[in-house]
Amino acid sequence: MPWVALQNKECRALSITDIIPDIHGQAEKLRIALKNLGWRRNGTTWLHSEPDRQIVFLGDFIDRGPENAAVIRIVRELMDAGRAQAIMGNHELNAIHFHTDDPDTGAPLRPHDTDNLFQHGSFLKEFPLGASHTKDVLDWMTSLPLFIETDEFRAVHAAWIHSAIDDLRRQTGAGVLSKDQLIRAGRKGDTFHDLAEAVAKGPEARLPHQHSFEDKGGKVRHHVRVKWWNGDARTWRQVAMSVPDINQLPDTPLPDDLLTTIYPDGDLPVFFGHYWMSGAPELQSANALCLDYSAGTDGPLVTYSHFAGSRDLSVENVEIHR
Repeated sequence: MPWVALQNKECRALSITDIIPDIHGQAEKLRIALKNLGWRRNGTTWLHSEPDRQIVFLGDFIDRGPENAAVIRIVRELMDAGRAQAIMGNHELNAIHFHTDDPDTGAPLRPHDTDNLFQHGSFLKEFPLGASHTKDVLDWMTSLPLFIETDEFRAVHAAWIHSAIDDLRRQTGAGVLSKDQLIRAGRKGDTFHDLAEAVAKGPEARLPHQHSFEDKGGKVRHHVRVKWWNGDARTWRQVAMSVPDINQLPDTPLPDDLLTTIYPDGDLPVFFGHYWMSGAPELQSANALCLDYSAGTDGPLVTYSHFAGSRDLSVENVEIHR
């Protein structure tokens, strides 16, 4: 799909790209956001008074909310109209693996256990196993890339890890996994599993030997989720997130291999979702912005309007839709 905003220099200064994160089956929240942003449905297509305006969706269209099919229909209509691009989120990746059998074992790549049946519950109500319309939606999901990059910004569902993105680019081109690569991404221990997990679910790191922490449920954990966007992080306490008592972590320097996963200051702005932020939207760093504020449950859908020609992020371009 051509990016008019990037190819037509005469209208470049007027072009806007709306960045829309995790919707999770909340079609009404999506409709409200699109209306607030000036989008209007015309038959089976979508229009905007600004002819060059575009949308980038950050993935996680399904699960949790009650209207998975409606969300997917709206997103696909916008894409078919040439007005949007979309990224695969971890929930789409999980759904593909839930509905796909490993050709070597015959077992689902994602087990049909109680936890996974619960996570995919709302999606399965509308898209049961084996249904023809389920296959159509899964085929669409498999066509989505794991990342998008333009001259002015980057977009990914969970984490822009340069080494992982570079490997994916070398092996896929535009970040769309082949059928074989998707199967490999569902097998723990495979390099494609590690690559897909890094960008769609975010990195975790093993704490130094003999160090651990207790999570909110009292479970002892030896791995921490990483604030990969924090270009200033130099110690374990600075890089870790979702740790109730940060003093349980060592205040020691990060190993070199972990430092290389941190997004550098001065790189292109990067947009992402996935992390269920709370409070007032804020920049995670000068060049990184998370837009996921729990729209899948009781939070608002938060969007960002990127103006062509700008390589700076500003909270003034963030809009909260209720």
